[in-house]
Amino acid sequence: MKASFPLLMLMGISFLASVCVSSRSDPQNPFIFKSNKFQTLFENENGHIRLLQKFDQRSKIFENLQNYRLLEYKSKPHTIFLPQHTDADYILVVLSGKAILTVLKPDDRNSFNLERGDTIKLPAGTIAYLVNRDDNEELRVLDLAIPVNRPGQLQSFLLSGNQNQQNYLSGFSKNILEASFNTDYEEIEKVLLEEHEKETQHRRSLKDKRQQSQEENVIVKLSRGQIEELSKNAKSTSKKGVSSESEPFNLRSRGPIYSNEFGKFFEITPEKNPQLQDLDIFVNSVEIKEGSLLLPHYNSRAIVIVTVNEGKGDFELVGQRNENQQEQRKEDDEEEEQGEEEINKQVQNYKAKLSSGDVFVILAGHPVAVKASSNLDLLGFGINAENNQRNFLADTATSERACIPWISSRG
Repeated sequence: MKASFPLLMLMGISFLASVCVSSRSDPQNPFIFKSNKFQTLFENENGHIRLLQKFDQRSKIFENLQNYRLLEYKSKPHTIFLPQHTDADYILVVLSGKAILTVLKPDDRNSFNLERGDTIKLPAGTIAYLVNRDDNEELRVLDLAIPVNRPGQLQSFLLSGNQNQQNYLSGFSKNILEASFNTDYEEIEKVLLEEHEKETQHRRSLKDKRQQSQEENVIVKLSRGQIEELSKNAKSTSKKGVSSESEPFNLRSRGPIYSNEFGKFFEITPEKNPQLQDLDIFVNSVEIKEGSLLLPHYNSRAIVIVTVNEGKGDFELVGQRNENQQEQRKEDDEEEEQGEEEINKQVQNYKAKLSSGDVFVILAGHPVAVKASSNLDLLGFGINAENNQRNFLADTATSERACIPWISSRG
């Protein structure tokens, strides 16, 4: 009887594994970024903003991710992230909670009611502010940022000013401000700059005071009345899967691309949404039920940055042994080259335990599998999305418990 192609592939993989496979766990695994790898940029009693360490800082194998950064926003009910703009393109995704996102343009202002799974691109320089409109639930938002000035470096500019926080208008001279607003400087100072700032700016230690003001005033509390006022003109995200160049879309609006009793896989690609086209990025959301497995597969072109939104699990990724050390070995002595070539041919199994807030990276061509030890919710950003193909390495046509080739509860 003729063997099927997937069976032959499995035999080949098994042979490789039997002769040269080794395994590495979390501490030696360059593909996993535990939640403590996020740096806190701002934090107070109302919430925080955290930034994941640079991908290429962890390992040189991620040098193509040098200009991609992950930001996490978290805030308590009835709070606002004050208006600002940043020198980076953003893809914003709501992980949990309910929000009002207001986007300010030179001749327009648009407000949107956002819920879990809602996604929007914010071009660099966009002035926006984000409100947690829920009475009880915390708001959690994840941003993929692509800086436009310096690779991997973000710079934010706060629009609003108050007694502790400078806004960027305060950086201009008196003459420029008077000419720009056609108003006396004293009047501008009262409205935009705050008289308190002028009285104290020469007596402060800028470094210490800036940190203090950031912690106190980036995220502030709002009253119920203020929330209601901000909600008046907010539009809800379309649930019909209609593509828009400027309005939010929901990852679940088009239905899952894979689905069975073990989980669901939702994905929006650049072909389906114009906001993602110029960035060449797809966004996906994967739900895996407890005890189920996302079967081994690899992406042909895309590098996928995956965040664990909720739940716990395990992931395994197959690469080359000492893959993250290969760049550092280029200058080794000639006498070590032969042994190095032999090492580089060996298959490496990279394993890690997953929990909420962890991030892992799947390089193109690297097979990966994920198993859920509790209900697991994952969010992924795929870099180099155009013409990417997701190839599964297991044949589940005869599987007892899998109706499509991607999730099984076996094992």
